[in-house]
This record gives sequence, structure tokens and C-alpha cells, in this order.
Amino acid sequence: MRNSNLYNDFGRLTTSGRKALAVLFDPDDTDERGLIESLNLCLEQKVDYIFVGGSLVTSSNLHEVVSMVKSYTDIPCILFPGNAIQIDAAADAILFLSLISGRNPELLIGQHVVAAPVVKRSNLEVIPTGYMLVNSGKPTSASYISNSQPLPNDKPSLAASTALAGQMLGLKTVYMDAGSGAEEPIAARIIRAVKGAIDIPLIIGGGLNSASKARQALDAGADIIVIGNGAQKNLNLLTEVSEVVHFYNEALNVN
Repeated sequence: MRNSNLYNDFGRLTTSGRKALAVLFDPDDTDERGLIESLNLCLEQKVDYIFVGGSLVTSSNLHEVVSMVKSYTDIPCILFPGNAIQIDAAADAILFLSLISGRNPELLIGQHVVAAPVVKRSNLEVIPTGYMLVNSGKPTSASYISNSQPLPNDKPSLAASTALAGQMLGLKTVYMDAGSGAEEPIAARIIRAVKGAIDIPLIIGGGLNSASKARQALDAGADIIVIGNGAQKNLNLLTEVSEVVHFYNEALNVN
């Protein structure tokens, strides 16, 4: 397996205060022409990471999407797998997700046992990640497929304790997600509580469908923000959110 170069990048964000943007592509919701257009914009806007995967990937084009990301960009390609079959050795890394907000043993460890030998044979960098679903106001694909109850969006201490437990168990990153197509993003008070409880990188996704919501997540403590469905439907969103991240980092340089 590769050296932990990407995880080290994540860690430098945490220690420096800089922020990063990831764009998530779900193979089921991606066509070739739209993907090429989006990838060109990702390059233009200097997107930091591209995630590929989803809660349920029913199509067979995971490898095609990963290959296109690698062919059209030099942006690190990181798998965001919903299950053990969403593995492609052509990617750079995999978020080895353990759903610590739920009590479904399959997604805490079961799928990982199946995936581990395949991942070991690959050259993927493994990033052990505590995955936390947070209530977004409506059921999402992630909560349905995972058969788990999301964390309440008004219980900061519960979210903070969950994230801290994940860190104490040895997970290297926390990814809090409101889910695909979320009505509301994760509340700022939840992000602040989790950020204050842990000292590992914090990724925030779901419901970030405007520049102002992205800014709120960054202000609250997100190290990496993830946009997905919203950016595929509206490429202007990618530009707007990217500008927020770049402005944030430029301000940090000035200060």
C-alpha cells in the first residue's frame, strides 16, 4: 500500500488552519459528457480532492469514472465506498469508512473484513475514517441503505462524544455527512462541538448547496468540505464554493 501522503495532507490542514474542497461524484448520477465538463471545472477551480462513490452504486461504471478522473486531472482520486464492492485499484486512496454513528455491525466492521484482502492487494492508500450520519430533515439514501439512525442535528455533545470515541479507537479522520440531497446541512454548533473534541481532520458533507452554507461549515471548523449532487446539477455552485475556500485561505496567508 502507498505511503500516507494524502492523509498527511489532511493532517497539515488541521495544523495550519487551511481549508480544502472535495467534489464527490456518484457513478450512478454521472454521465461521460457531464463528468468531463465537471472535471475541467475542478481543474480550473483548483479543487483539492475528488471523491468517487455512493451509498448505493448500481451501475458498473465505477472504474470508468475513476479512470476518467485520473486521465483528465492530476487531482487526487479518493474512493468513498458504500460497501465492500466499491473498490478500484486505479484510485489513489480509499476512505475506509466505519459508520460509528450507527449500530449496524456490517458497516462498523463486517464489510471491512470482506474488503480488507482486496484493498491490501491494491496500491490504495488507506485512510481509516469514522463516518457519522447526521439528521438532515428527511430520510436520505445513506440512512436507508445503512439501516441506521442518524445523529440528531441538535445534540452537539452526542456528536462530539461519538467522534472522540472514533479517534480513541484509532480512526484517523472523521467524516460527518448529512447525506446525499440533504435538505439542511449539519448545524454549525454540531461541527464546532466535534472540532473541539478531536484533533484529527474533520470532513463535512451533505446539504452544502450554497456558498453561504459552505462558509458556515468552514467557520465552524471543517477542514475539508464536500459538495456532490448540488455541484453536478449546478456547476456555478462549484465555482462559488471554490471561491469561498480560496478566499478563506488567502485571508489566512495575509494574517
